[in-house]
Amino acid sequence: MSQTQNRKLGFVVAGLLLAILMASMDNTIVVTAMGTIVGDLGGLDSFIWVVSAFMVAEMAGMPIFGKLSDMYGRKRFFLFGSIVFMAGSALCGTATTIEQLSIYRAIQGIGGGALIPIAFTIIFDIFPLEKRGKITGLFGAVFGLSSIFGPLIGAYVTDYISWHWIFYMNLPLGMVSFVFILLFYKETKQHEKHRIDWLGAITLVGAVVCLMFALELGGEKYAWDWNVILTLFGSAAVLLVCFLMIERKASEPIISFHMFKNRLFAGSTLVALFYGGTFISATIQIPIFVQGVYGDSATNSGLVLLPMMLGSVVSAQLGGFLTTKMSYRNIMLISGLVLVSGFSLLSTLNIDTPRLLLTIYMIVVGLGVGFSFSVLSMAAIHHFGPEQRGSATSTSNFMRSLGMTIGASMFGMIQKNQFSEQMEDMFKSTGASNLASPNDANQILSSARASMPPDILNHITEALSHSIVHTFTWAIFPAAAAFLLVFFMPNDRVVKPRAKKQVNKAG
Repeated sequence: MSQTQNRKLGFVVAGLLLAILMASMDNTIVVTAMGTIVGDLGGLDSFIWVVSAFMVAEMAGMPIFGKLSDMYGRKRFFLFGSIVFMAGSALCGTATTIEQLSIYRAIQGIGGGALIPIAFTIIFDIFPLEKRGKITGLFGAVFGLSSIFGPLIGAYVTDYISWHWIFYMNLPLGMVSFVFILLFYKETKQHEKHRIDWLGAITLVGAVVCLMFALELGGEKYAWDWNVILTLFGSAAVLLVCFLMIERKASEPIISFHMFKNRLFAGSTLVALFYGGTFISATIQIPIFVQGVYGDSATNSGLVLLPMMLGSVVSAQLGGFLTTKMSYRNIMLISGLVLVSGFSLLSTLNIDTPRLLLTIYMIVVGLGVGFSFSVLSMAAIHHFGPEQRGSATSTSNFMRSLGMTIGASMFGMIQKNQFSEQMEDMFKSTGASNLASPNDANQILSSARASMPPDILNHITEALSHSIVHTFTWAIFPAAAAFLLVFFMPNDRVVKPRAKKQVNKAG
């Protein structure tokens, strides 16, 4: 390969790395700044949609854009994803209500659904087999760095500039990535024809959205037995049944159910589903706890997330190393025990818990979940050849994203309803009219906190603390379910190929 070709390849890799960094760091930045955003825009009872909207759109887009890129080329859809992501970022920075921000985040998610899977596919297109491991390791390092620096950057920008700029900062990164891919990536014109499972995508996303709306509106705007909520739950169930029937007959389904006949794939994928749903509760609720209960700035809430992310990076690398020493199942049993222990510790939090203890609890949670990032991904493709590994990987990632999406809605619903109940109880006991609405608590996440009467501040802080801790208690159940599902996995592990002995033949 000539020096010019190497230089062009370097620009392509740089463009892909920037896109991955931008898309993967966006969620951690937003979560860190969520307390300040809610304090500015209001909507403490609806903030979960800012995260959920992005994840639902991204989850729906991944399999569709992946197949479109196979049919019509990677480059055009990668560039399309970049434009949509940057447009969504610019709109997010202009949002004036939590509802607007949620819609704009969905636009961002559509772009992210194209960027992430296509970036990894391009890597496999342009690098030979012997170099893919090193390059994909580099991409994995970028994911780890985004988990570490995302909270810090988001906290710093929020405190010293404005939360609007956590979205605007995507624009220069996106533009550089866009230009590098536009100018230096030359793709092959050979593409395979695929059928896109549109009905499967529509019914699955529809089922998830109906379920999310039912959980969001139930017990708040409507009673759980109201026709609106029952209709939403019924629609989710009908759409899910339709999705399962469609996927059984689809020639190229979004989720390849025949792969689930393999115990290792089925077990690891289901474990990933519950891990995603559990871990998202910590990443969303902890920054709100730190800002709302401790009264810290967004910077300090970001610093609390940093040890958790560092723990996950360390255990992810350790998990990859141990796969040649231990079975996937035994590694994940250790991981599950640590994860359940971490959430059990979080369920003991209260307004008097020292900051150091909270940091230790978060490290334990991070260590528990980190193993899943490397071990479950390797387990998912263990029994599949090159022609099926892409489908196995995408299905595993899809299920983890699905777990995160549903988990964000369910745990958000639990926290919101518990907070509302606590506020109502305190209103009845104190007679304070300004505690009648949960939205009135938004000011404890903003600078207005300092001017609040101490007795009212204490009431709201206690209600918020109790609701978040109650949520962590519920999160123990999916963590325990994930641990039990690990026993379903067979005792396989990575086996290094033995070096072939050379046999010298006499002339």
